[in-house]
Amino acid sequence: MCGFVGFINRIDNSNVVLEKMMDRIKHRGPDAEGSYIDSNIALGHRRLSIIDVSSQGDQPIYNEDSSMVLVFNGEIYNYKKIREKLVEAGHVFKTNTDSEVLIHGYEEYGVNLLNMLRGMFSFIIWDKNKKELFGARDFFGIKPMYYAEMNGTFMFGSEIKSFLEHPHFKKELNLNTLENYLTFQYSPTSETFFKNVNKLLPAHYFIYNNGKLEIKKYWDVHFNADEKTDLNTWVNEISDVFHNSVDAHKIADVEVGSFLSSGVDSSYVAAIANVDKTFTVGFGNDEKYNEIGWAKNFSKAIGKENTSKVISAEEYWDSLSKIQYHMDEPLADPSAVALYFVCNLASEKLKVVLSGEGADEIFGGYNVYSEPDGTAYDRLPKGIKRCIGSIAQKLPAKRGVNFFVRKGKDLEERFIGNAYMFTPAERKALLRVKTNAPLPQDITKPYYDNVKNKDDVTKMQYLDLHLWMAGDILLKADKMSMANSLELRVPFLDKEVMSLAERIPLRYRVTHKEYTDEHTKYITKYAMRLAAKKDTPKQTSKTAAKKKLGFPVPIRVWLKEEKYYNTVKSYFQSDISKKLFNTDMIIKLLDDHRNGKADNSRKIWTVFTFLVWYNVYFENNGKFA
Repeated sequence: MCGFVGFINRIDNSNVVLEKMMDRIKHRGPDAEGSYIDSNIALGHRRLSIIDVSSQGDQPIYNEDSSMVLVFNGEIYNYKKIREKLVEAGHVFKTNTDSEVLIHGYEEYGVNLLNMLRGMFSFIIWDKNKKELFGARDFFGIKPMYYAEMNGTFMFGSEIKSFLEHPHFKKELNLNTLENYLTFQYSPTSETFFKNVNKLLPAHYFIYNNGKLEIKKYWDVHFNADEKTDLNTWVNEISDVFHNSVDAHKIADVEVGSFLSSGVDSSYVAAIANVDKTFTVGFGNDEKYNEIGWAKNFSKAIGKENTSKVISAEEYWDSLSKIQYHMDEPLADPSAVALYFVCNLASEKLKVVLSGEGADEIFGGYNVYSEPDGTAYDRLPKGIKRCIGSIAQKLPAKRGVNFFVRKGKDLEERFIGNAYMFTPAERKALLRVKTNAPLPQDITKPYYDNVKNKDDVTKMQYLDLHLWMAGDILLKADKMSMANSLELRVPFLDKEVMSLAERIPLRYRVTHKEYTDEHTKYITKYAMRLAAKKDTPKQTSKTAAKKKLGFPVPIRVWLKEEKYYNTVKSYFQSDISKKLFNTDMIIKLLDDHRNGKADNSRKIWTVFTFLVWYNVYFENNGKFA
């Protein structure tokens, strides 16, 4: 795992600038650094050595005549098979790394190479002869890539913070993204919080030549259910393909460990990966916020060592500036901090860890997926539900009231992903500045259009695979692991696993069939849970039926405590807050939460997180205390 930076060379001191840019991402690759500079291009790389840990694997890497130069972040799990074909075709390799397969593969197959790959990747190839830049990002967006064109310079890299060191970079806040963020809790489009800085979307590549940028999509998910195959066959096929994926994701010349919570995803990974070490974090002693007991018992049952840590409130709050610095863009997911600490814990003992991200999106695991047609109320005529919903919308927001509001709308109107913080009307009232931000439904519409003939659960999965997973789940996975110089691998997010999952019928993803030993009405990830139950020891089988918790964080409790209430209030009363937000409104959210009138914790956290991030990047010039 690594990081790279680069720019089209339009400056005299490119070596000095490149070095400063590389220093900004040293955490992504503390083992080695390398660079290539000529009159046209400057490329820099930081390396975390995982495969071929000798200096032979240092980057940049070149083809036979050095006419092409590569910098790469990620892992290619099927590189040996591709390498064999390339050797047969006459290519000469100088290293044993997976990286070199990319440059020879691009020589041989061009953009068709991308669909041959199995892995997580973000890479750049400079063709000296054509003076052409090629860049690509993996299928799901596991590895990041950002780019910007400013003052005649095209720059690119694994993290935005590296751009701050370039003299042509102009730092401006993107207000459109801020407004979108207030609804989604992350930036949901290719635009970032920095004006004129974009992210290359998952499964896309670009070609930059003579000042022109061309971007194309090369892969997508295609749900096409096979209704004829029976449940047992699906369970066995999931077991087979997932074992194969985990084996592929364990390829390394260093030790591999695994994260472990009380949920089925990480437990399934840990059980079949047969790693020696698992890692868990939690808060306090309450089982709502602490899964350490579950994890230790599971690790004991599979005969593995579990290392755990209880995160104190002080540690959590003291880390927030550092977290937002490493995130590059504000992410209002409280679990990102917990992920940082479990990555930090694992990094003390090893370099590579497996994790369970992606299972929910691929196999249908979120609790909200059980909502469509899940109750008798759903079978009422649409007109009646809309009428009740419009009445409910005028009442104070509560759990029961929100149910009727949601059911009164079509899926495309109400579902934008697993987080919906501020409505368009609320965010307009919240902001003191005007923007040209699109409505949430304008952002989600192209994705819904791609699956317009599918059932509602499939639509939700497709949307989450493209927005929520890339914008939240994988953003924090990459940034929090790399902040600790740790490679995080996600075996559920494998092209072969997805190829199988997209054929599983709805009734085996989300089913109304009861789990006989748990008597749960709705079962998410149904077939996958059965595969996990089949593949894990009997004494751990209850994990397969356990309700999903994620990384539970007690922010709703902390925000009622005087110390943290005052911390947030001080940010809400800052100069930038008064410039951008209706401060009376956000302080009322804070006070109402503290007084128990409403649970506003997630809305408060969304605004607060942005202000913490802004303080780091705009008031402290990309530095944290």
